[in-house]
Amino acid sequence: MATKKTRTRSRWIWLSTAVGLIIIFYFVRMATRTRIPVRTAPVVRSELRSTVPTNGKVEPQPLANYEAHAPFPGIVKSIYVHGGEKVTKGELLLVMDDTDARARLATALAALRNAQDNYTTLLQGGTQQQRITLQGELTKARIDRDQALRDLAALQKLESTGAASSSEVAAAKQRLAMDNASLNVLEQREKDPYDASDLSRAKSAVAEAQAGYAAAQQAVNQANVRAPFNGTVYLIPVSRTEYVQQGDLLLEMADLSKMQVRAYFDEPEIGKLRAGQSVTIQWDAQPGRVWHGQIIRVPSTIISYTTRNVGEVLVRIDDAHDDLLPNTNVRVTALVANIPDAINVPREALHSEGGQPYVYIVSKGYLHRTPVVVGNLNLTQVQIISGLKQGQIVALGSTNGQPIGDGVPITEVR
Repeated sequence: MATKKTRTRSRWIWLSTAVGLIIIFYFVRMATRTRIPVRTAPVVRSELRSTVPTNGKVEPQPLANYEAHAPFPGIVKSIYVHGGEKVTKGELLLVMDDTDARARLATALAALRNAQDNYTTLLQGGTQQQRITLQGELTKARIDRDQALRDLAALQKLESTGAASSSEVAAAKQRLAMDNASLNVLEQREKDPYDASDLSRAKSAVAEAQAGYAAAQQAVNQANVRAPFNGTVYLIPVSRTEYVQQGDLLLEMADLSKMQVRAYFDEPEIGKLRAGQSVTIQWDAQPGRVWHGQIIRVPSTIISYTTRNVGEVLVRIDDAHDDLLPNTNVRVTALVANIPDAINVPREALHSEGGQPYVYIVSKGYLHRTPVVVGNLNLTQVQIISGLKQGQIVALGSTNGQPIGDGVPITEVR
């Protein structure tokens, strides 16, 4: 019995000793394990500007751009300007051979005069010959009617004396009725010389002829292309003696002080954009030069652009001075937020798990995982709405590639 108790006591002693050694080893290991070198940064309060970059294409504002198109098929007779040349309002820029256009104008004028003559003739009750004929027919009809009246009166007297039969009187009455009917028809023709539908058709013919003449006249006028305002001719896709089809582009000019950019923002960024936001524009052809503007129209739909799903945004350029050319590709940066006094940390300090953002605060040589609420951000900074205070130190990442985590001992590297 004593031997059994001794063995049990010995096992407990050995077990207690082993547990103690393990605890001592753990604390020694925790106290002596290698600290990870970690880059750190302070939580600061400063201005935070949030921007969205993209690309775009420069174009003239609609009211400051002019496109001349061929008014008819024909030959470019003369070109008086060159691409990039500044012109003044009313200056002759290009002339097309208008020989055929003038022939079409003469034909249209003849058709208009013919339609007008027909309409006037209809209003007057016909041609002069037709009116003379109608007056002659009216005179004869009245004479015939009056003679029928006299014949009827005479036969009625004779009938009362028995010298004429009732059938002769009836025949005289019938002749009078026929003469009255003929006279009524002629008098109605004199009173209403035209039918309403005939007049409507004649009016339509005049209107159609007028439209044809106006179009022909416009084509002749447009054969001489003149500058509608002061500006710069930036595109002439045709050459002298070249044959062009109706509607072909002859030249483009614009007031280069009134320009805009059609910018293409990726779909996830569109929700940050608002009309009136400030924008900067840069062109690689002029390094270091920056133009400024603002958003005047945000996207109403998503389109495919190359391999991207984007929204088209119109940006008005406020300081263009003939130094940005149409159709140039530029870099566009929209300022979507500007917070002058924001608590913020470097973006490297921010982590996320399950949609919950957090950072590692450095305290007494150890990392402590701390959930945060974030606001606006840019390429280098992120706004912290809650969870951190100014002056705290956050971990950015280890310098030797080792992972960092909650409770890890570190050595700060700044």
